[in-house]
Amino acid sequence: MLNHVINRTFKARLHTGAPILMPGAANALAARIIEDQGFEAVYLSGAGLTNTYLGMPDLAFIGLQEIAQHTATIRDATELPIVVDADNGFGNALNVHHTIRTLERAGASAIQLEDQKTPKRCGHFAGKEVVPLAEARSRIKAAVDARQDENTLIIARTDARATDGYQEALDRAAAFIEDGADITFVEAPQTVEELRGIPAALGGTPQLVNLVVGGKTPILGMDDLGAMGFSLILYANVALQAAVHGMQVALSQLQADGRMDEGGPVASFMERQRMVRKDHFDALDRKYAYKE
Repeated sequence: MLNHVINRTFKARLHTGAPILMPGAANALAARIIEDQGFEAVYLSGAGLTNTYLGMPDLAFIGLQEIAQHTATIRDATELPIVVDADNGFGNALNVHHTIRTLERAGASAIQLEDQKTPKRCGHFAGKEVVPLAEARSRIKAAVDARQDENTLIIARTDARATDGYQEALDRAAAFIEDGADITFVEAPQTVEELRGIPAALGGTPQLVNLVVGGKTPILGMDDLGAMGFSLILYANVALQAAVHGMQVALSQLQADGRMDEGGPVASFMERQRMVRKDHFDALDRKYAYKE
């Protein structure tokens, strides 16, 4: 399916029906599992990519080329809309313009930009700093101008709740809407009352809420968040945290027993092959096999 068709369909879906529950994927295999489980969209998490690709924390160690490479790989692996975490755009407004062009070509359906200073930090870490509002707005304006497909969505995230307070975060999100952002994302609200106030304050513009297991934001159900007015409900690293736990459990058992078969806490050999579409590639091999 062509990316502009995926983008157009995703944009229309965002404005209709129940909120979209969106897990994060740090790689193409995770994206395939997310699609196989019936989710409607996938999120390429900068934190998850940094953790899995480098084995390092989310402290601005990943750059644009790594993000673009993984976006393209995930686009080849799934027809789901891909929401891409582009951190703070990797520089000033001129850099943001290049970032949007690059990620759109790579297959992004929506691109998220934040207002943090470099080096940026995970939204649920301490020590974050944000750029002045005028600079943050210039990033969003550049992003909106840079996209080639009007259905490629720009998500404007603010981390100002942690640095300048809740009202400043709402004010910044409102300014980003004026600048053309399609979705806004107030990161790390800390109470149910703050959650409820975000869609109420920001009118009819779709809102994204990021639920981090172990993070600062209260975990609520989809029905409650949908009733509040949220359109995208993000669990950016549930799959990653589950994978870490699963590897620890399986490897601990392997270490303790000195053996492992399919009765252990692992996917079967056949399930692993199904998830990577081995039957599809076997069919291609037969189709194109050279016969003398």
